Amino acid sequence: MKVAVIDLGTNTFHLLIARVDQNSHEILHRERKAVKIGEKGINKGEITKEAWDRALKALHEFREMIDANDIDQIFATATSAIRNANNGLALVDEIKSQTGIEIEVISGMKEAELIHLGASKALEFGTEKNLIMDIGGGSIEFIIADSQKSHWMQSFEVGGQRLVERFHRTDPISKEEIADLHTFFENELKSLISACEKFKPKTLVGCSGTFDTLSDIYCEELGITRNVSATEYPFENKAFTNIYKKLITLTRDQRLKIPGMIEMRVDMIVVACVLVDYLLEKLKLENIRISGYALKEGILFNVLEKLKS
Repeated sequence: MKVAVIDLGTNTFHLLIARVDQNSHEILHRERKAVKIGEKGINKGEITKEAWDRALKALHEFREMIDANDIDQIFATATSAIRNANNGLALVDEIKSQTGIEIEVISGMKEAELIHLGASKALEFGTEKNLIMDIGGGSIEFIIADSQKSHWMQSFEVGGQRLVERFHRTDPISKEEIADLHTFFENELKSLISACEKFKPKTLVGCSGTFDTLSDIYCEELGITRNVSATEYPFENKAFTNIYKKLITLTRDQRLKIPGMIEMRVDMIVVACVLVDYLLEKLKLENIRISGYALKEGILFNVLEKLKS
């Protein structure tokens, strides 16, 4: 059968269309739209009229693509911005009324579980512990896992759009703002730090968004042609340090001119990279890997597991 997976993220809406059966899957179409549903409302717990309209427009366009592909079943999930907005469920109802698409608003823990499922299908983790990290616009999910199982996971409502609107007020970002972010991370991520002290992960596995763009920039710099069907994207530790040091000195317009940068990432990538840099140093992480799979692929593999049962 053919299924459509829709991920209504805080910054980006994704559509994935695949043919699945009990033993295999084939991804037929991928699409993303920079809806920015959390913009100007994420820290107030509301979806603005402008973001509401962008969301409806994107879902109508996804509906057209779904109808053109004879889809048997749709699996749509909404995450941080919608689950925390006082008008989030009203938007879900409006989307169903206008497009017929039913959306499941999932918890942060369910989000982490699906991200782990996606990343574990993309990469071979081995026996060492890995820290999986997905930086969304509204929330950030962390999972500590090896190839056998996840040992710890948690979702934090400290996503990139929240951080941008709260801390990134100057352009380029100032040293004071970076220091304020570090203080915020120290206070908000105590349970993560404690878990990492216990399990001692050595590798950071980045999923989606910021990490995809970091790999794009890296590939552009080295003239690497990335395989669009790859489940792990090219990257290395020293590349992050070089890109990060450059990003924090540039204005938004200057960042947009970096080969590999795209507009939907240009605002959040600075605060996201401040967090990555903080964690690399704080946790003494030795490696960075980038997973080609994240939440939406986790949803797809969850469908496959249900077909097998």
